[in-house]
Amino acid sequence: MLFTRTLLKRHSVLPGFDLALGFTLLYLSFIVLLPLSAAFLKTATMTWPAFWDAVTAPRVLASYRLTFGASFAAALMNSVFGLVVAWVLVRYEFPFKRLIDALVDLPFALPTAVAGIALTALYAQNGWIGRYLPFKVSFTPLGVFVALTFIGLPFVVRTLQPVLEDLHKEIEEAAATLGASRLQTFTKVIFPIISPALLTGFALAFARALGEYGSVIFIAGNMPLISEITPLLIITKLEQYDYTGATAIAVVMLVSAFALLLAINGLQAWTRARQGR
Repeated sequence: MLFTRTLLKRHSVLPGFDLALGFTLLYLSFIVLLPLSAAFLKTATMTWPAFWDAVTAPRVLASYRLTFGASFAAALMNSVFGLVVAWVLVRYEFPFKRLIDALVDLPFALPTAVAGIALTALYAQNGWIGRYLPFKVSFTPLGVFVALTFIGLPFVVRTLQPVLEDLHKEIEEAAATLGASRLQTFTKVIFPIISPALLTGFALAFARALGEYGSVIFIAGNMPLISEITPLLIITKLEQYDYTGATAIAVVMLVSAFALLLAINGLQAWTRARQGR
């Protein structure tokens, strides 16, 4: 054990553990902890009744329902179709595969405002797609769901691709030789292997959707109590110089998102433990 530690210290490319840990904590403190703690410190200046009134107003509660509900639905949709996209990109060869693979990353590179304008133009009632739909998409909660689905897809696809690339076809062939159907092969063999990565992609897409602003405000319509998302409500309060109210709502979003991500990470750890990893 002592020899191994000495060998790692001698041949480590990066600085030693103590120095690397110090840099890590310092960097995270300046980039993550200090900005987040500022929100909590600002909220601490409020009394509990004022805080409760700020975060439970009817308009705020309606924004919570829309933001968390649409984010969850979009992440769930991306988990299903992101798995299909990743599977096709990994397992099949077809013309323009590289182009389609690059298109998956488009929501990463595209400015969110441009994405919002493009989606609004497509799904408006006189848009290229919206004119053929029997229901309204733009300026409704459904438009919020469409925008969040658009920006969350790459997180699921890029998380699943490395896992699927390491998943050899021989595993499926072995299951087939043992008499397993395609459904049994997927549910009993493939899905348990990719489920931690799928949960990670879901969590990343969900977390990204919670804080999305630019691509949503154009297609949502931003009608209070109907299609107003929580990030927009925070911006509105800041424009009204209600800084404590804005930080109070931000703290609720922060705590809720952290609790949900912590629960998903715990589920991932439980899944890995069941698989004996």
